[in-house]
Order: sequence, then structure tokens, then C-alpha cells
Amino acid sequence: MPRLATKPEELLSQSEALKLSGLEFMQAILDGTNPGPPIGATMGYTLHDISEGRAVFRGAPEFNVTNPMGTVHGGWYGTLLDSAMACAVMTKVPRGSVYTTLEYKINILRGIPLGMQIDCIGTTDHVGRSTGVAHGEIRGVEDGKLYATGSTTCIVMQIG
Repeated sequence: MPRLATKPEELLSQSEALKLSGLEFMQAILDGTNPGPPIGATMGYTLHDISEGRAVFRGAPEFNVTNPMGTVHGGWYGTLLDSAMACAVMTKVPRGSVYTTLEYKINILRGIPLGMQIDCIGTTDHVGRSTGVAHGEIRGVEDGKLYATGSTTCIVMQIG
């Protein structure tokens, strides 16, 4: 079960992180060796599954992520999709390299009821030496319905 970092010193240093491929880094979060990002606790989701070119986060929106109308804020969908799509790209990043999101787009198709479990699946379309492209979707765990889609472009940079 992934554990989430609660203090900055719990996160891996950049030099330690660069010793791992992106897939190794993500697998270590999934098995609890490395802490997951604190944004997961803030937004109510955790890494659920990881493989080369694919990342799945699972969570459920709660009241703390609603807008003034009491529905799930669009930023929740965007943050979750950004996490899944970018982490899918990360699984294809080699040792000594890092990535970050350049841009992403989301389409919200229907509202997610508060407390409903969803999976957010990110899948790579292409990862090269300098860019990664991925798409994602949010689906209900129980009903299988599609709630949102997204696409992203990430930059891949060699550091080490």
C-alpha cells in the first residue's frame, strides 16, 4: 500500500531519484518503499497500479474538493488526470532523466458523486528523448462510466 509523504525530508532527494528509472521510481511508490506525493492526501487519491506506459490512481472526491455549488471542482479532475497521465510518461523515462508537464487538457463529461470510487488511468502515446504524450480517463470503479478524459504533453530532460 503506498504511503504518502507528510514532510519534505521524507521525499527522495533528486540525486537518489535519478538513480532509478521512472518505472522503478513509480514501482517503489506502489510497494511503499518510496513515499507518494502529498498531493494525494490533499486530493483523496493514491497510486493503485503501475506498469510501463500506464499509471492508475484510485480515489473518491469528498466535500473538501467541491466548488461553491457543492459539486466536484474541475481542478480535482485536472489534478488527478495530470497525475495519472504524467506518471504514465514517467514510467518510460530512463535513469538520469526527469520530466514535467508542459500542458494538459481535460474534458469533464459528467459530475462524479461525492464519495464514489473512481479510477484515473493514464496511458502513454509516445515518449521520446525530449517529449512525452499521454491520454487519460476517469471511470467509475463500480459503474464503469466515463466521467472525464484528458491529454498531456510532457518535457523529458536528461539531468545525470
